[in-house]
Amino acid sequence: MEWSFRTAGELTAALRAGEVTSAELTDEAIARIERDDKAVNAICVPDFDRARAAARGADRARARGEVRPLLGIPVTVKESYDMAGLPTTWGMPQYRDHVPAEDAVQVSRLKAAGAVVLGKTNVPLGLQDIQSFNEIYGTTNNPWDHGRTSGGSSGGSAAALASGFGALSIGSDLAGSLRTPAHFCGVYAHKPTLGLAATRGMVAPPAAPLPVDLDLAVVGPMARTARDLTLLLDVMAGPDPLTHGKAYDLRLPPARHERLGDFRVLVVDGHPLVPTGSAVRAGVDRVADALVDGGARVERHSRLLPDLAEAATLYMQLLISGSVARFPIGSDEQLRARVAALRADDESLDAARLRAMVFSHHDWMEAAGRRELHRHGWRQLFAEFDAVVCPVTPTPAFPHDHEPDPMRRRIDIDGVGHPYFDQLVWAGLATMPGLPATAVPAGRSPEGLPVGVQLIGPMFEDRTPLRLAELLEREIGGFRAPPG
Repeated sequence: MEWSFRTAGELTAALRAGEVTSAELTDEAIARIERDDKAVNAICVPDFDRARAAARGADRARARGEVRPLLGIPVTVKESYDMAGLPTTWGMPQYRDHVPAEDAVQVSRLKAAGAVVLGKTNVPLGLQDIQSFNEIYGTTNNPWDHGRTSGGSSGGSAAALASGFGALSIGSDLAGSLRTPAHFCGVYAHKPTLGLAATRGMVAPPAAPLPVDLDLAVVGPMARTARDLTLLLDVMAGPDPLTHGKAYDLRLPPARHERLGDFRVLVVDGHPLVPTGSAVRAGVDRVADALVDGGARVERHSRLLPDLAEAATLYMQLLISGSVARFPIGSDEQLRARVAALRADDESLDAARLRAMVFSHHDWMEAAGRRELHRHGWRQLFAEFDAVVCPVTPTPAFPHDHEPDPMRRRIDIDGVGHPYFDQLVWAGLATMPGLPATAVPAGRSPEGLPVGVQLIGPMFEDRTPLRLAELLEREIGGFRAPPG
């Protein structure tokens, strides 16, 4: 029997029943990677010897009667997480020999839960792209079409899942880095509420793995089913034991509803600054129809929805000012000269990004204050609705584009070119206020490419969009393996 595309829940049941061993699951996963990953290039740092040893240890533990949530389940880890003895480079050539001495807190939690780590998955340079390619490890291809991107920055993890390389993976999300690859590859991902899962050890080299509270960025689970997302989130969630973990334990509230017919959902498929492509709009409509058929209350408009144009601009300001602080672009004098050349009335997202590159602390504090107003607006909306359904990006996976200057790249939306980074507006809708968002498959484009949508939920009520994702999976189907 082939196990590679079984869910983590199914594998756990089979392990408990004695139908298979973890060693057998691990050997099968490794054989599949060795056979198929030459074309996909998802696993950039294999760790097969230690995986086989961990699998044998898991089988012994099960024989002793141990019960752990991921005992014996093969998984992968995004390259950006520290794993003792393996390189963590973030795709940056100058750090190709950077080998951390200890595991990231989330890798430790995976191992404590009994997971068998097969290796690390590919990322873009500095995690700064919507594709996954770098000089060290090369390009990760979309399993559905090798001429297209798998997404970024957790593109290697999404491609690995779609290819059957392990049942689960962990990634991170600052600009849709969990949700976009899931949408492009036809799998599931969950961006948790900001601060829900500890991030220590998911840090760009050569910085020390300190227990800092990040702005915008989160770590989260990826899987081939919604239920597996919840299983993995329960392993990942909780404060860092070095900081908040000394004072409290986490207990997420249950989902607001258990039945699809009890959900109140706002469906949004249009953005004032970027058009939504027809294939993605069809995916949103498919989900909306399933909600209506299931008895949910569905609305297409609400006065409570925060201003989308202002939200996109605010997100770009916070995103770019933080990114440039970590990864400087050009000299300050050059950037200020470019900003000074902008027209005063230029309110494009390109202009917002450029101005954010020279933000002062005062500018950032002002933006952070406006973010609090948006958060309050979302609280009011979620008193009326339980979730918001909207696109992840305007298009399915696009062809590889390795133009060195990302500002010169264009994204094709139904035959019309748009600035490359404008496609981030939908990812920013949840990221800017720190809301949880679950990416779910929603069918295929006319070309046969996966199309997903995201389900945005109330802050620290992560089980609500996850439960809705599980119910929708029953209605419209979920993951489907790529041909071949």
